Amino acid sequence: MSARAETGAKPRAKRLALLGSTGSIGVQTLEVAAEFPGRFEVAALAAGRNAALLAEQVQRFRPGLAAVADAETACELRQRLAACGVTPPPIATGDKGLIAAAECACDLVVAGLVGAVGLRPTLAALRAGRSVALANKEVLVMAGGLVRRAMQQSGAELLPVDSEHSAIFQALAGQRPADVARLVLTASGGPFRTWSAERMAQATPEQALAHPNWQMGAKVTIDSATLMNKALEVIEARWLFGAPPERIAVLLHPQSIVHSLVEFVDGALLAQLGLPDMRVPIALALSHPERLPLAGPRLDLAELARLDFAAPDAGRFPCLPLAWRALAGGETAPAALNAANEVAVAAFLAEEIPFPAIAAINARALNLHLRAEAQQVNDSGGRAPSLDDILCADAAARAAARRHISEVWQ
Repeated sequence: MSARAETGAKPRAKRLALLGSTGSIGVQTLEVAAEFPGRFEVAALAAGRNAALLAEQVQRFRPGLAAVADAETACELRQRLAACGVTPPPIATGDKGLIAAAECACDLVVAGLVGAVGLRPTLAALRAGRSVALANKEVLVMAGGLVRRAMQQSGAELLPVDSEHSAIFQALAGQRPADVARLVLTASGGPFRTWSAERMAQATPEQALAHPNWQMGAKVTIDSATLMNKALEVIEARWLFGAPPERIAVLLHPQSIVHSLVEFVDGALLAQLGLPDMRVPIALALSHPERLPLAGPRLDLAELARLDFAAPDAGRFPCLPLAWRALAGGETAPAALNAANEVAVAAFLAEEIPFPAIAAINARALNLHLRAEAQQVNDSGGRAPSLDDILCADAAARAAARRHISEVWQ
């Protein structure tokens, strides 16, 4: 028994820095923290331009630092807090604000941003020795090797928040890496799982945003509809768990009850099951190695009665195979794929391109990158890519995607 247990002393509250506090992951993270008063303190809140919601969060959780996208949002935040009689904390802006939040005095950085914007602050947190609860999958997609090297140098821990990777993380607990045969990620199939390719070609943003199981942000929901989210998760799993790409598989599972599985060399499968509720993997990352007694409904297997699985159709979901193609290239290829996808999804949401164009833009940008990569391979001298190399690949792929959109659809 520990000295703390013998004296009855309460554990010190875990200090959290939350990147993306007004997004879906951020809001749910704060809901979990509020459910366990005394267990968590909020050291920093970083958001974009939603000053109204951020003001409510600052008023409730009283962080020592806030960060927003720009000076205009910072001014609005100060005004909203003053109207509530709340003294504003120091407010930082832009990329420097995100990095300041990531490097603040805390026990855990929750990386809940969406897209490439999360890369620099997450790397800053890991290099500063901060443990990171990672929901921002693009960080590992863009710079998996760089992230792993930063972790090795600082000793920082990376905890998965994506439900699929959290499931694998739980199934691997106590297991020998040599005994693992495959990682199997499950995918709901999104709103178009049963649609024909012809019908999908006419899909609107409103239809693509109507996810049958999960409440997520717009970009992630569109990625679910194309299965690009699963392509990104395959790349993420390769870096998070050190798994060879050929040992990562995907299964469609429309109920979203089995969140992922691990297959072992003896044929055994371990799966993590639960209702589709992001608070569960969030809470596990916040409290690891403990578990929190979350309130809410529980899975009733008798009521559920059945679980369905199917192999994904690469013909209807051509984004998915791009994951293995990118992983077969150099370390910067996934960054190029991710960048093109961010541009394509934004264009689809703006109704500038049809739904199938997302996959076409992604494939074209990846092909251009792989051809350029093949020509440059002898110039690198075999060195690992730097952050600048990754950001250059990102910028080139974005430019290629925008050029393709302009030439073909505008």
